[in-house]
Amino acid sequence: MKYFLTIISLVYGLVSNAQVIGKTFPDLTAETTDDKKVNLPQDVKGKFTLLGLAYSKKSEDELNTWFSPIFNTFIQKNTGQLAGFNYDVNVYFIPMFTGINAAATGIAKKKAIKNIDPQLLPYVLFYKGELKKYKDQLDFDRKDIPYFFVLDAEGKIVFATDGAFSDDKMESIQAVLDN
Repeated sequence: MKYFLTIISLVYGLVSNAQVIGKTFPDLTAETTDDKKVNLPQDVKGKFTLLGLAYSKKSEDELNTWFSPIFNTFIQKNTGQLAGFNYDVNVYFIPMFTGINAAATGIAKKKAIKNIDPQLLPYVLFYKGELKKYKDQLDFDRKDIPYFFVLDAEGKIVFATDGAFSDDKMESIQAVLDN
C-alpha cells in the first residue's frame, strides 16, 4: 500500500509540475550567511540536488516545515549499520528577496544565523534580485507556498513539488533519488 501511495504522489507531482520537468534549472546566484556566492545549477553539477525556494513570509514559514525532515533524511549522515542508507545529494533552502524586500536580505541573514540550527546554516542560501525570470521558467505563481525541485547531475529538473511538508511529498522525492 505504501508503494502504491508513493507512486500516486509521484505521478501527482509530475502531472502538477509537468511543464518544468526536463528543463534545465535557470541560472541563479545566491549567497551563504557568510556572503559566499553559490551559482546554481553550475556549482552543483555532478550529483543530484534538492532545492527549496520561497519568496514570501508565508511561503518561508512553510519552507521551514521541511528543514528537519530534509536534514534528517538527506544531510545528517547515518553511521554503523545504517551507513548504507545515506544520500549523496546537494540540498539548499533558498529564501528569495525581490523588489523592495531585497533590502532586507542582510537582516534575514543575521536572523538566520541567530535562529537556525548551526548544522543547517550551510544549506541555506539567500537570493536577492529579480523574480520574473524564475516565475516564468519555474512556473511558480503562488507566492504563499514554497517550491521544491530535484535536479539531476546535469542541472535538469527531474521532479518538482510545492507547499508545506508532507510524508507523501518526501516519499516522492526519495523515490526519485532512489532511482
